[in-house]
Amino acid sequence: MSTDRHSNSRPYLGYGLGLRKEHYEAVLAERPKVDWFEIISENYMVEGGKPLDYLSRIREHYPMVMHGVSMSIGSTEPLDFDYLKRLKALIKRVEPAWFSDHLCWTGVHGVNLHDLMPLPYTEEAAQHVADRVSQVQDFMGRQMLLENVSSYVSYSGEC
Repeated sequence: MSTDRHSNSRPYLGYGLGLRKEHYEAVLAERPKVDWFEIISENYMVEGGKPLDYLSRIREHYPMVMHGVSMSIGSTEPLDFDYLKRLKALIKRVEPAWFSDHLCWTGVHGVNLHDLMPLPYTEEAAQHVADRVSQVQDFMGRQMLLENVSSYVSYSGEC
């Protein structure tokens, strides 16, 4: 598998499921016929503990992908390089087939809103996101994927 940040191909992994803590024991004991698991990156961006132990043990048997919910790629706040360093360490540990996050912003003035806020549909917003994705990919040394966010508001462009 290529990790070239400019590659557009992704390996076909089959069918996967989201890995949740409620399933750890069953996955290890029963080894279900699942092709791969998706983890929520932020749940494992910590030093040590049971979740990382389970993750390592399950990773021995299944491919994984990582999906984040807090990168805030669309924010006008500076990129959080402490967050990106922890994410990069987790990527090194998990060796995911890919990592992704939502196309959104998640906070303002250092406060996480714990929601996936939509972006305006403008050329300026698209360029802003493209620039930030490029920065993240340069830092990570590999391509990232973006998942569309549900839009429950729209912007009129009028003030």
